[in-house]
Amino acid sequence: MARNRYEKSERKESAFAKLLGVYFGPFKGRVITGVICSIIGCLLIVAGPMVLKEISVIILNSTNGGVLDQTSLLVYALIALGCYVLGGVFQYIQTYIIAGCVSVGNYKLRLRMINKINHLPLNYFDTRNIGDVLSYATNDIDIIGITLNESIANAISSVVTIIAVVVVLFVLEWRIALAALLVLPLIMFVLIKVGSASQKYFLKRGELTSKVSSNAEESFTGNNILRVFNAQERNNRKFGADNYELEKAMSKADFYASLPIPLTTISGNLLFCVMALVGGVVASSLAESAGGKVPPETIAMIVAAVSYGEQLLTPLTQTATMFASLQQTVASAERVFTFLGQEDEPDESHKTIKLDKVEGNIEFDHVKFGYVPGRIIVKDFSQVGKHGQKIAIVGPTGAGKTTMVNLLMRFYELNSGKITIDGVDTKSMNRSYARSLFGMVLQDTWLFEGTIMENLKYSRPEATDEEVYEACRATHCENFILQQSGGYDHIMSEDCGLSAGQKQLLTIARAMIQNAPMLILDEATSNVDTRTELQIQDAMDKLMKGRTSFVIAHRLSTIKNSDLIIVMKDGDVIETGNHDELMKQDGFYAALYNSQFTGKGPQFS
Repeated sequence: MARNRYEKSERKESAFAKLLGVYFGPFKGRVITGVICSIIGCLLIVAGPMVLKEISVIILNSTNGGVLDQTSLLVYALIALGCYVLGGVFQYIQTYIIAGCVSVGNYKLRLRMINKINHLPLNYFDTRNIGDVLSYATNDIDIIGITLNESIANAISSVVTIIAVVVVLFVLEWRIALAALLVLPLIMFVLIKVGSASQKYFLKRGELTSKVSSNAEESFTGNNILRVFNAQERNNRKFGADNYELEKAMSKADFYASLPIPLTTISGNLLFCVMALVGGVVASSLAESAGGKVPPETIAMIVAAVSYGEQLLTPLTQTATMFASLQQTVASAERVFTFLGQEDEPDESHKTIKLDKVEGNIEFDHVKFGYVPGRIIVKDFSQVGKHGQKIAIVGPTGAGKTTMVNLLMRFYELNSGKITIDGVDTKSMNRSYARSLFGMVLQDTWLFEGTIMENLKYSRPEATDEEVYEACRATHCENFILQQSGGYDHIMSEDCGLSAGQKQLLTIARAMIQNAPMLILDEATSNVDTRTELQIQDAMDKLMKGRTSFVIAHRLSTIKNSDLIIVMKDGDVIETGNHDELMKQDGFYAALYNSQFTGKGPQFS
């Protein structure tokens, strides 16, 4: 148990230390300047009551029959005003400097997050909820930035103020200072203990926030499916249950986070009362030793000393609030740095092998692969694809068709065996280079918010407008593009007015523009009608001419003209050949093909 507490404490310190390094490490000069400004500002504000003490002495002397020294009174009043004004200015400078550091820190941390997302292996996302990753990059970083912006500035000024006030108290009256020192540690202990209790609830709140965010995102993107299955109420209940758990965690976290404020108020008043009581005893003692009369200087000194007790209240409140907020920040930091600590795809910058001329001869040599260790789904795949061939991969759901494409693109690494392009093992190539050799069109269209032209050039930004127009004419996109407001400058969005089939046509045009030496088409025509499919097939035949192409399709009518059809089942190749050869074999492929027209025989699912 003791070890667990130590490990948790060490983890918190590590996360917080990393935060300080990210946000303030590059700005040591600025931070030092900010600290100096904070110290000067705090000392000026703390000096205020000392100046006011002199004003009290002047006034008290005048009440005992003396003459009111108006000149001195005005000078001290101006000095006091100057202390408070200059103190505020220096503290503002410190706050401005810290805010600047935090803004840049947020910027850099978000860059690191998106860089991490782009460099993580795909199997990380196979086992993670998208809501978690989005929450790390948005909610958690926002919490860190807001808290650091408020807390660090307050922490510096609070610590300096407390130390300065205690020093001044010893200068004024050591007995009152000792009274303050006896109460202060007790107050801080209670506040820190209460603040630390909120840590686990902030961690739980972060986890549940990710869960609720993910549910909300699914409700938005899959709203039509919810309506089709009349599942709105079920989804509402599921969301409500998670939201209720989040509300409970937030309530407990906020309770403990808010508790230090009233406790500080009570404790500050207690401190003020103790100091006033000790001050009264000191005044009585001094009066007794002076024959019943206390000099004005002594009275002013005791009043000033006691007033410093009230001045301690603000930094105590800020310290308590800061400590509670930091619990939330550390919880968010742990989540962010745990994500940033995930292992990237291995660096392959040292791999410089490139093909002089890409012919497109591809060989799968005894390939074995499994997404989960110990569970092989592609058992022993061997096949040769020759230059310019159209190779179709067919088979039931789960046969391993898309997996083979993922391995060809090096989205995942093989368990054993190898894949070669023109005799060169793809593992010896830089993965970015290997992927650049393939144009790819997936079943699910991906178009970002931007103009149609920007989306089409995404695969090759240096492409000319004329190349884009030619590709759009070949894929029959030009007509519907020109019908949009703005034509090629029409902005793509969720409600851009294009159908799913039209969006798919744009992704095919994008692959044409890329002009890669090899192609991968994964259910590329699944979202288009029969007429459009014929247009696409015509365009694809032109596009695939002279290129090695891999086509995954459930509709076997679309791959009848393939040079080679690979039939897979349970991760194994069970038949190969062209359409006519496979139909003559009257095997599994023939049964699948016939089932699509007669409804009899094995199905893909």
